[in-house]
Amino acid sequence: MNWIQERFAGFGDREMAVGDDGAVTYAQFAERIGRWRTVLRQWGIVGGDSVGLVGDYHVDTLALLQAMLDTGCIVTPLVEDDRALFGERLETVRAGWLIETPSAGAITPETTRATRLGDPEPHPLQAPLIEAGRAGLVIFTSGSTGKGKAVLLEHARMVGRFRDTVRPGFRTLLFLKLDHIGGLNTLFSVIFNGGTVVTCGSRQAKDICACIERHRVELLPTTPSFLTMLMMSGVHRQHDLSSLKVITYGTEVMPNSTLATLHRELPSVTLKQTYGLSELGILSTRSKDSSSRWMQIGGDGFEVQVREGRLWIRSAQAMLGYLNAPSPFDADGWYDTGDRVETDGAYFQILGRESEIINVAGEKVFPVEVESFLLTLDNVRDVVVRQKRSPIVGQMIWAEFVLEREEDPAAFKRRVLAECSAQLAPFKVPGHVTIVRDADFVGSRFKKIRRAGGDAVPVAADAAAPVAQGG
Repeated sequence: MNWIQERFAGFGDREMAVGDDGAVTYAQFAERIGRWRTVLRQWGIVGGDSVGLVGDYHVDTLALLQAMLDTGCIVTPLVEDDRALFGERLETVRAGWLIETPSAGAITPETTRATRLGDPEPHPLQAPLIEAGRAGLVIFTSGSTGKGKAVLLEHARMVGRFRDTVRPGFRTLLFLKLDHIGGLNTLFSVIFNGGTVVTCGSRQAKDICACIERHRVELLPTTPSFLTMLMMSGVHRQHDLSSLKVITYGTEVMPNSTLATLHRELPSVTLKQTYGLSELGILSTRSKDSSSRWMQIGGDGFEVQVREGRLWIRSAQAMLGYLNAPSPFDADGWYDTGDRVETDGAYFQILGRESEIINVAGEKVFPVEVESFLLTLDNVRDVVVRQKRSPIVGQMIWAEFVLEREEDPAAFKRRVLAECSAQLAPFKVPGHVTIVRDADFVGSRFKKIRRAGGDAVPVAADAAAPVAQGG
């Protein structure tokens, strides 16, 4: 019996998962893992096989995932939102199998479809794992054109930090998806510390709040974009969220206005910023306080440097490499995160990705700086800031709004520009303002979309609504 099996056996009758289908103990979870291992053998899936797994956080999907990792498979989690990319991704990971769990109803061997895709030659980076009988995971980064990089991770390296220390486990709502490094890290942190996985069939704010209330959730790991939507909606006031102890947020920069609102609206909840990348793993963090974006980052197995304002990290949990791109590490194993940072002693503040900087006549502007202010204006439900080409200054700031209620577009534009001119430096004032109806500025991973490409938000071409200044 390996340490993971011993851990689950030790947790015994503790509640491992709870959701609309009821509760499952760790002992029952271990039994389900054993049954799925038997099913894998019956299907002919063995150690070293590269397998695509379509599913979410249903307890049987998690048992199937753990059974494949116990078997020594290399697993690529896939989600329905990306089905159009399945063919390309399965080819990239050289998958021999595709397992699809049902999106509704019971997940059993009879309702789960296992399809043999062939017997492809393993990728050279996969070969050492296969030869050693070690399990792996492949995560696709979100690319600006929809074609992400395939990150190969060794499972034992990912979860090794949970082996020697057991911390108190929280009742945790799994929000970030199963194909996301943050989602996997949260899952492993919960189950290897004896916490309780809470699942919700929807990621809409009202449903998440209802789930927190119903299942007495203690920890919500999510994104700043979701928290911005939550605060703007006011739905949190309609539910009893008193069980919440901690909200962790990461994957993108948090607007200061959202953080201030969260701290005011949920004063008893600890707000903690997280930081990590698919290529490196999740670093330990400590926020200066719940109202601050300053944090300490690092921890065992991580080294951190700042070079010319950009964050570089060397990680013992680093990926084995990309399956479809050259290695991004320098000769000494350091990785350029692309994140611009400020430092204050031992604390770091993430300003934003270098690639998202808007250069206005030589002045650098991070979109979240402007969004943070614009979100405080009256009648703004959401806003996204991105760059627009300008023949005069090279680039200008484009602010695109969704409003809470109807307002004369010209009057709205005048009001926005007047308030921005009074509060912001001139180069941060939007040079282009548009209004759209019912646009969704947040992608399927609940991160704000700013760059054009596969995930780009279509600009309303019509209507009464677009209002522009300049360009």
